[in-house]
Amino acid sequence: MWTSLPLLAALALAPAQAAGTIDLTNVRNTYGEYGGPRPDAPVIPGDVIYVGFDIEGIVISPEGRVSYTMAMEVVDKTGKTFFKQDPAQKEDFVPLGGNKLPARAYVFVAPEHPAGSYTMKVTVTDNATKATKTLERKFEVLPKTFGVVGVRTSVDDVGQIAAPTAGVVGQSMFVQFFVTGFGRTGEKKQPNISVEMIPLDEQGKPTLQKPQPLNIVSGVDEGMPLVNVRFLLPLSRQGKFSIQLKATDNVTNKTNTFTLPITVYPSTP
Repeated sequence: MWTSLPLLAALALAPAQAAGTIDLTNVRNTYGEYGGPRPDAPVIPGDVIYVGFDIEGIVISPEGRVSYTMAMEVVDKTGKTFFKQDPAQKEDFVPLGGNKLPARAYVFVAPEHPAGSYTMKVTVTDNATKATKTLERKFEVLPKTFGVVGVRTSVDDVGQIAAPTAGVVGQSMFVQFFVTGFGRTGEKKQPNISVEMIPLDEQGKPTLQKPQPLNIVSGVDEGMPLVNVRFLLPLSRQGKFSIQLKATDNVTNKTNTFTLPITVYPSTP
């Protein structure tokens, strides 16, 4: 089973392509909706694949309006369709001008989905010219296992307002993620998971002498395959940091670590 999160477009700008054509450029995997580039690597079930790209050549009205559709399909290596989303109408206001529209597409890999090779296809159509372009992004799903998945950053504690993986001194963000593939124990079939956030500086040295673990031992429904976790991250000084998210399953004695790059800029020029 595949579940798609909404397809988003962040900002559109004036056309740079030949009349009547569009192009999808700067295609890359990202950490969350607005995060930096994420290295291409296999994912485990429960993860979210975010793909960022630019739409070049889309028509913008004199009033700064842009109208287009986006559709998505996920197929396996034989061409079998596992998920398909019909074209969704999109309308954006573009007050800043320019010549391209940064956009996002993302798909949730369900915890029970089988391992294999897949291709995400995203199709964009400019409603003004009917010009259409499709990008393809291949990815590999590994067998189900214990791990940290769906890592992203947000402005709010519940994760509804996405944030970039960069900010300025004095800001705060929340690091949001899930833990999946854990064991259960006891009469109530609860997990026993320990999670730590371990910030490292640019030299790879921990910035905390004693990170405080979060222990998850109750309150998880028996049928729930994912546990949602979040940590507050105040951006107290400038620099480049690596946020290690370490999860330990105390039932199966498995450990997994995910590293999220964060950049903090000075608050004044």
